[in-house]
Amino acid sequence: MGFTKATPIQEQAIPVILNNQDLIACAQTGTGKTASYLLPVLHKIQLLGTDDINTIILAPTRELALQIDQQIMGLAYFTGCTSIAVYGGGDGINYEQQKRSLAEGVNIIVATPGRLIAHLTAGKIDFSKLQHLVLDEADRMLDMGFFDDIVRIMSYLPAERQNIMFSATMPHKIRTLANKILRNPVEVNIAISKPSEGINQQAYMAFDEQKIPLLKTILADAAYSSIIIFASRKEIVKKLNSELNKKGIAAEAFHSDLDQEQREDIMSRFKGKKLSVLVGTDVISRGIDVEGISLVVNYDVPPDPEDYIHRIGRTARAETTGTAITFINDKDQNKFGRIEALMGREVPKIALPESLGEAPVYKPNTSGGGSGKSNWKKKKFNKNKKPQQQQAKQA
Repeated sequence: MGFTKATPIQEQAIPVILNNQDLIACAQTGTGKTASYLLPVLHKIQLLGTDDINTIILAPTRELALQIDQQIMGLAYFTGCTSIAVYGGGDGINYEQQKRSLAEGVNIIVATPGRLIAHLTAGKIDFSKLQHLVLDEADRMLDMGFFDDIVRIMSYLPAERQNIMFSATMPHKIRTLANKILRNPVEVNIAISKPSEGINQQAYMAFDEQKIPLLKTILADAAYSSIIIFASRKEIVKKLNSELNKKGIAAEAFHSDLDQEQREDIMSRFKGKKLSVLVGTDVISRGIDVEGISLVVNYDVPPDPEDYIHRIGRTARAETTGTAITFINDKDQNKFGRIEALMGREVPKIALPESLGEAPVYKPNTSGGGSGKSNWKKKKFNKNKKPQQQQAKQA
């Protein structure tokens, strides 16, 4: 498959898993973490030469479950190992196909917690030979309220098994889950909460009514061929996509109201470079693996600093480079200030094009922790300088 060198997370995680020790690993997106648990698990399954259910991998979204299953198909092509992605959102035929595969036996189940529980409730599944439980994007699963579902799934599994947990962040609730699941785990930490050095981070101060004209100006740059635009709510995603389409920009909206077939079609066209602009919520900030994304735009500042890391992590994957641009209105300054505090650096602020008028001045107040009342003033930019010349110096 063209892999010649292990990434740091692979280098540290693979020996632990091969040694049958429980593992809790913290690594940012795009570091090769999926292969870091799939390769040793596939190795052990092949040595056993069994058709029994050996491994369950839990993932927060259907997109991530499908992505993991696709990686299994690639990595396991010559091994004879079998897998199935178990997720909701499909029709009755899809459910019956999943049910039949689970009954007949498959080596690896990649599942969203809710749909796996539906199958567990509906009928008996033989987990007597299960050896591995993997939790991928554990922090996102807890954010989505899957704690009780995970504990319930564990009640169906044999007590003697290897537990592997991957999380991009390590808040207190992850520690609580880890203490409940893992036994004397080895801990591996890789660059927590730090975006890739290959990402050119920029930000614009802009009032809400300036955002769409600004976005249109940015998208006119031919250097950006594959673009993801993030908004925090699906209502904004739908409206923004409609506005872009009206202005002649071929974009597609990706949100939870789409059925699975629509979501797969959009993602397939985006991965195949037949669609250049994708507008979505944080449902696509994790769990998609698309090479060559040249630009990520945060149409609004994400509510959680960690979500910013995951959003911009869609670009500059696998040691490539890319650009991440954030629009900061007068109300979101404190949110972005907390993001900069988390990263330990200031993101350069680019001047608005003169035609868009005046912009808020960046004066975040991060001491209180809440969004609070923003401090802002209008500022005129030097019309004789190009936007790139007015970048703020990094802290």
